[in-house]
Formats: sequence, structure tokens, C-alpha cells
Amino acid sequence: MIADLSTGPGPEDAEAVAAEAMVAEATVVEAMAAEVMVAEAVAVETLAEPTAEERIDALEAAFGPLFSVGNPLGHQALLAADARGEVPPGGEEVLDGFGLNAEFVPRQLGGRLDRLDVLGRVLRPVFRRDASLGFGYGLNCFFAAVPVWTGGSEEQHAAAAAMLLDGRRIAVIRHEVAHGNAFVRDEFEARPVKLPGDAGPGFLLNGSKAVIANASRAAGLVVFARTGDQGGGRDYSVLLLDRAELSAECFEDLDRHSTDGMRSAEFGGLRVTDCPVPAGTVVGETGSGYELSLRSSLVIRGLIPSIVVAGADTALRTVARFAVRPRTGGRSSLDVQHVRDVLTGSFLDLLVSDCLALVATRALHLLPEQMSAYAAAAAYLAPKLVAECMDEMSAVLGKATFTAHGEYGMFQKQLRDLPVTSLGHAGSAGRQVSILPQLPMFARNAWFTGAEAPEALFSTVQGLPPLDLTRATLLGDGDPLAATLLACTDLLESELPLERELQTLRFLARSFTVELGELRDAFLGVSPGDREALVSPYAFAMADRYAVVLAAAACLGVWRDQRSTAGSFLGRAFWITAALYRLAKRLGLPLPDRPTAEEEAVLGEVLARLHGGRSYDLYGSPLA
Repeated sequence: MIADLSTGPGPEDAEAVAAEAMVAEATVVEAMAAEVMVAEAVAVETLAEPTAEERIDALEAAFGPLFSVGNPLGHQALLAADARGEVPPGGEEVLDGFGLNAEFVPRQLGGRLDRLDVLGRVLRPVFRRDASLGFGYGLNCFFAAVPVWTGGSEEQHAAAAAMLLDGRRIAVIRHEVAHGNAFVRDEFEARPVKLPGDAGPGFLLNGSKAVIANASRAAGLVVFARTGDQGGGRDYSVLLLDRAELSAECFEDLDRHSTDGMRSAEFGGLRVTDCPVPAGTVVGETGSGYELSLRSSLVIRGLIPSIVVAGADTALRTVARFAVRPRTGGRSSLDVQHVRDVLTGSFLDLLVSDCLALVATRALHLLPEQMSAYAAAAAYLAPKLVAECMDEMSAVLGKATFTAHGEYGMFQKQLRDLPVTSLGHAGSAGRQVSILPQLPMFARNAWFTGAEAPEALFSTVQGLPPLDLTRATLLGDGDPLAATLLACTDLLESELPLERELQTLRFLARSFTVELGELRDAFLGVSPGDREALVSPYAFAMADRYAVVLAAAACLGVWRDQRSTAGSFLGRAFWITAALYRLAKRLGLPLPDRPTAEEEAVLGEVLARLHGGRSYDLYGSPLA
């Protein structure tokens, strides 16, 4: 019915008009709310922190192509700066702009550190180019800060975080050990005193050390100082000092030492004389320094494979460029089988090392009570594998190995830098020593009986529980990684009829399982408290074999995790078969026929990554 407009609206019409007005108003409100939501979403997206992958790619791009002649941070500039013993011009500015120090500060303290495996990957674009820059600018700061993150108070956390986030540096002054790798044996001593005025109790700090990374450039100092004389593990404490808050007259910077590797990193000395420091500078409890050192090493060791893989990546890329260079007559070095074998074997060693890096870093999140042996094994074996493949690659380069400039000079630089990056405070012997006491317990209570590691341990993409550095345990109560070896062997045994390409892999997995059984038999006869037996040459040899078995287990875990991913290189059988064959040969285990077809496929991947500009690690990341 149409209303008679001459007489005005009736009651029913008024109600209809009011209802339409309410609907129109609601529509407008909804539209405005939708616009606000969209605007907020855009703002959040704009302000959202880049993902780990985006940060890695951004840092790689900021450095530019390594082998570009016109790049101010390319190989020519890096080699020239290295020859002068100087930091590459513009290198620190790139890291300043990226905010690398934020990667060393836990997220709850305002930084970006929430996953140790991500930190290892973020460092790779730097260490692929210059270990001096990566170590001197920031990684040494992380090494110094770990004891603070592990045992410090909230106030100390905040103080260390503020230094790093402000772009300042923290240096660590280690205590001396019998097997230490210092140029001169010296250390610091802090004696209890009553400070002047109303400052209360504190310490009087004295001592000197000839070799400290970033000694004169550091605003903060983490000092392992002797605070007792009982002759035991409670004689040392850790002090967190801010040089700006202490008397400058107490400090004397000593001469810088030149080094053959990492030439531009500053290794200088420091002498402190009668410096009063407050009692509140002690990290944790007085006398807890030795424990803090050991617990910190669990974190630091997990990162070592990542940085040596990065340096070896550049070395392998340099040798691969040499091997494919055009030569007269249309031939190349790749026509020589030995050259093909070296490229293949070196790439496999990098993949094995990266599997160890993956397990060691992710275990801190997933298996903190069992990760001690894995971190030590990774830090022990990965540098050893890399050093051996560097020797093999040297034979391919020939006299070009010794050139310090030009297209292949980066190999010589990495050859000098890599041993320094992986040496550490105690070296490889210290890593073996930390493994050995755990093996008798594993033999009695874990091997062939314990539960396997979670699948997430081997993933390159899955998230992780929050990082908690306080949960890492010095002695593990089980060996889930060894149980993964058994599970993967059972998987291959159960797949019948077995695919032809998996038959060799099954044979190799079974060989490593037998080797684990022999390790169990060897350590069942050793008492966990028998120090004499655990430091014998035989025991050290067994620790070496155990590390190789863990490497095989880590590789199998990664392969199994990736197997269901369509098109995944890591899910294919050829690389894992060739890698396990190389590891089994290292141990002298029974071998099947050499997997030549698999090795040729691995070589194809080496060349594809060379020409496609992708990294020689588990991730195949794009390079600038």
C-alpha cells in the first residue's frame, strides 16, 4: 500500500522510517568499524618484525654479491682489508644498520634471540665473508653474555641487554685451565674487601691477560676471576663490569697481538690494578664461575658448526668456481674423477656438519637435559670434518691455494680463519672430555632401551619452545638421538619390498646400529667414576667413534623428516646414502658397493647450487 503523502505519515509509516534509519546507521557504523580494522591490520603488518628468513635474506642482500668486482664488500675488498689487518670498510656499518647485537639479546629483554638454530643461520652471511667481522663485531659479545643470561640477576640481564642494544660491546675474560689455548698463562683475582664510605662489601680486582677479544673496544667485561684458594671448582666467580662505572686509572690496555687467522679481529691485552668493584657485580653466587663456564659452553658449542659451515661454504664455492672455469681445448677440471670426488665429499661433509648444527641448537629447546653430549659432539666433529675437506680441496686448487688475492684468494683466507673460529677456550680435547663421562651411563641405561628424539629435533621449519638457557644440563640422563638411529634402521628394515635406492641405505644404517652395540659393549666394562679409564687413549678413540655415530643418526633424522616433503632435496635418498657411506668409511665399517650413482647426483646438486647462487648447507638459501 502506497501512503497518501498529502495527509502525512501514519504511525506504521513512522515506525518503518525509524527502522530504516536504524539500519542505515548500523551499516555506517559497521563500515567505519571495518575501515578501522583494516587500518589497524595494515599498521600491524607494517610494524611487524621481519621473520627469521626475511632477516637472513636481508643481511645477505646488504652485503651484496661476494664475487662481484664492483661490490665494496665483495671478495676483493675483503681480501685487501684482511691483508692490512683491518676491518673491511663499511662492514660494521652494515651490521649496525641490521642491528646484529639484537640477535644476541633474549626477546624478553628487548632483543630478537628466541631460537638458537636461527641465530646460527643469521650469522652465516657474515661468516661466509669474514670471520674477523663476525666474531669481532658480535659473536664474541654473545659468548660473553651467555653466562649473564644463564646465571645473572634481572638487574644484570637489563644491564647487559642495554649495552648490546645500544651498540656497545662486551668482552669475556676467561680463567686459565691446564689445556687452555692462551698465548700466556695469566688470570684475574678478586679479593673480598670493604669498599670506601657506605658502598659496603665488594672486591678488589687485580690481574692481567694478554689475549682478550675486543679488549679495548668493550664497554662491558665479563670476568672469570679467582675468588678462593681451596683448589677446587668453587675457586672462581664471574663478574659483570661496566668500564664506564669504574675508575679509568685501574685499567691499562696492553698491546694487540697479530694473528695469522682472523687478522682484523682485535686480540689485545688488559691489566687491572687495585680496582674496587661492588659485590653486586657477581653473576650468580660467589664460587659459581666454573659451573657457569661449563653451562655456558653448552650453548656456545652448538653454534660452532654453523659458523664453520659458513666459512667452508665459501671455500667450496671458490673451489667449484675454479673447477668449472673454461680451459683450452674445451676441457675442465671436472673431467678428473678426483676433482669430482672432492667436490662431492666436501659438500657431504658440510651437510653432515649442518645436521649436527641443527640437532645441537634445537636440542637446547627440546632436549635440554640430554643436549650436553650433542653440543660437544657437534663442536668436536664438525670442525674436524671441515678441516679435512679443506685439505682435500687444497689439492684441487694446487698453487692457487696459496694466493692471497684475486678470484681464488678467499680460499686462503678461509683456510687461515677456520681453525681460529672453532678453537674455543678448551679445544677439541675439552669437548671429548665432556662426552666421555656420559658414555658408561648411556651404555647401561639408554642405548637400545631409551625413547627416540622428537621429530621436531630434525626439522628445518618447525617452531620451538621458548629458549630457556637455565635448563641445559651438564650430564645427560639419556641418549634420544642414538634411539633415533635405531628407529630409522627399523624403518628401513620394515619397508619390504625395499626400493632399490634404499637398499644401500639400509645396509649402512644397520652398520651404524652394530657400531652402537659395540660402543655399548666397550663402555659396559667402564665404571662411570673410573677416571683413569675415561682419559685413556682408547676411551678418546671411542668418543670419536661415538661422535660419528651421532652424526649418522642426525643425518638419518633429517632425511626421515624431509622424506614426505614433495620435491625436497633433503628427502631424497641419494645424499643421505652418500653421506652415510662417507661416515662409515671413516670408521672402517663394512661397506656395500660404492654408491656412484648417488655421488653423481650429489655432484649435480653442487653444480646446481653454484650456478643458481644457493648456499651449501641444509637450507640452500639464496645468495646475493
